[in-house]
Amino acid sequence: MPTLKIHHIGYLVKKIEKAKQAFAALGYLVEQDTVYDDIRKVDICFLVKNGYRVELVSPVSEDSVVAGLLKKYKNAPYHICYEADDPAAAYAELTANGFAAIDTPTPAPALGGRKVVFLTSPVIGMVELIY
Repeated sequence: MPTLKIHHIGYLVKKIEKAKQAFAALGYLVEQDTVYDDIRKVDICFLVKNGYRVELVSPVSEDSVVAGLLKKYKNAPYHICYEADDPAAAYAELTANGFAAIDTPTPAPALGGRKVVFLTSPVIGMVELIY
């Protein structure tokens, strides 16, 4: 299996500015200002604390890819994102082990245009893989 390193925990929020304030009260610092992702129709902001990174994700329209998740789960963590030394091999290994891709690798503006793909497992839920 290729080496997987945790890049961030994705945290779904309704109001990104209020969420940033709440995380700041916990000692998190803004690593990257809010970026609009027009493919997924979300605002994204990265925060860091003690070597850990949290990605705040907030839908900006009802047809956002996460709008339905927000209605179902409310404000909550909802995915772990991984970087791999060999993303294609990691993707193949994950799919061979029961993870199902829910989209195709697509550029992520908040990650400088690097491609990401989301996969789900019936056992552990959603993960994101950076290409």
